[in-house]
Amino acid sequence: MLVGFALLDSSRILAQSVSTDQVPEVSRKYQLLREDEDWTFLRNPELKQDRWDQIKYIPFHRNAASSYLTIAGEAREVWEQIGNDNWGQEPYTNGYLNERYMLSFDFHYGEHISSFVELKSGLNSFRDGGPRPIDEKKLDFQAGFLEVGTAGSTNWVKLRTGRQEMEYGSGRLIDVREGPNVRLSFDGFKIKSNLNAWKIDGFAMRPDLDNPGFFDNAPNHAVGFWGVYSTRALTKSISMDAYYLGLDRKRATFERGTARELRHTIGSRIYRAQSAEKAGWDFDDEALWQFGTFGSANIKAWTVASDTGYSLPNMRLKPRFSAKADISSGDNPQTNSLGTFNPLFPMGNYFGVLATTGPGPLNFVDIHPRVQTQLPRSVTVSTDWLFQWRENVLDGVYSVPGTLIRAAGNSRARYVGDRPGTEVRWQADRHIWFQADYGVFYPGGFLKQTQPSRNLNYWALWAGYKF
Repeated sequence: MLVGFALLDSSRILAQSVSTDQVPEVSRKYQLLREDEDWTFLRNPELKQDRWDQIKYIPFHRNAASSYLTIAGEAREVWEQIGNDNWGQEPYTNGYLNERYMLSFDFHYGEHISSFVELKSGLNSFRDGGPRPIDEKKLDFQAGFLEVGTAGSTNWVKLRTGRQEMEYGSGRLIDVREGPNVRLSFDGFKIKSNLNAWKIDGFAMRPDLDNPGFFDNAPNHAVGFWGVYSTRALTKSISMDAYYLGLDRKRATFERGTARELRHTIGSRIYRAQSAEKAGWDFDDEALWQFGTFGSANIKAWTVASDTGYSLPNMRLKPRFSAKADISSGDNPQTNSLGTFNPLFPMGNYFGVLATTGPGPLNFVDIHPRVQTQLPRSVTVSTDWLFQWRENVLDGVYSVPGTLIRAAGNSRARYVGDRPGTEVRWQADRHIWFQADYGVFYPGGFLKQTQPSRNLNYWALWAGYKF
C-alpha cells in the first residue's frame, strides 16, 4: 500500500514560477486533527505544487470560493514487539503488526456551515492473546459531525455536533491517542468560540467504545465527560490555558476498590514554544486540582507537570536539551479521600517510547531528561531516560489509561524503575516517514519486592504515508 502511494507521489506536478509578492503565506503542514487544515489558498492554481493538491480544494461552484471539498488520508504500518510486558506478568515476547488506514472528507457549504467525515480502519495481526481495543477496528467512523456558526476572524461562535476527536494543551489530559493503532473519538456536542484574545471551547461528550467489527462503535453510556477549555496569548511567545473538566464513571477501579467516580478537575497551563530561529529557553508547566466523590469517599487529588528545555537551532545538529519533572498524587486507602490522580484521556506515549505498556501517570514522581538532535536529510534523533517513583507507597502502579497493573502489596519501596529509550525518525518527504523506537524498563525496588520484576523490552518499526 505504501509503495503504491510512494510511486504515485513520485510524479509530482511542479508549480509555475510565482513572484514573491504574489504568493500569500500558506501552510502545507498536515495537522493532527485533519479538519484543522486550510487549503483555500489553492484557489490560486499557480500555488499547486503536489499531485494531491488536486483534491485539497475542490470547488462546488465556480463563483463561490467558500464552498468546497477537501479530501485527506493516511496509511500507517507498525511492527511492535514487547518482551515481558508488565515486567514479566506476561513472560514472553509478543510481536505483532498493526495497520491503520484513514480517509476524510471536509465539506464547506459557504462561510457558516461545514461537515466533516473521517473513516478509520485498524487491523492487527499475529498478536498473542488477540487484538486489544486499541489495536483493531475493522471499519467505522472516526469522526462525523456538522458545524454551524458565525463568520469572522476575531470574534466568532460555532456549534459542532456528532462524533469528533478532541485534543487540548500538551495532551496530558485530553488527546486523540495517536500512538496506538485505533485513535480515540467522542460523541456529543461542542461550542467553539473566539472572543478577542480568548479561544474558549465548551463541550459535553461520551467516549466511543471501540468494538472490533464493522460500523459497530457506540458511545459509552457508563462515562460522561464535559468541560470548558480556554487559551490565550500573554505575550508574543508565552501563552496560557485555563480549564474545568468533569468526569462521571459509573464503575471505576483504583487500589482501594471499585465504585462510581464523579471527578472535577480545575487547572492551568503556561507555556513557551521552542524557537526555530535563535537559541533560547522553552517551557511547559501545568498544575491542577481534582475533587469530587468516589462511592462514599471524597476525591482529593492533584498533579504538577513541567517540561523545560534549551534549544540551539543555529548549531549544526540543532540540539534541544530538556528535562521533565512531574508528580501526581497517590492514594492512602486508610483515609476517606481517594487521592489517586486521574489523567482522564491522556496521550498514549505520555512517557515517550513504551507507549502501549506501563507505567502510567498516576501515583508517580518522575525525572525525565532528554536530548533531541536533527541530522541531515530530515532525520531526527531523540534519546531520553525516565526515572520513576511512587508518590504514595500505599498505592500501586497504573497503566497509561489508568488501569491498576501492580498493587502496593506489603512493599514500602518508592522506586519503580528507570527506562532509557531512543527514537529515530526520517521524514523522507512531506508525505512519507519512517520511525524506529527502542526502550528497556529496568525494575526498581518496588517491582522487585512485589514480583515479577523482569526487564521490560520494547521496540517498534513504523512507516507512514499522509496526503
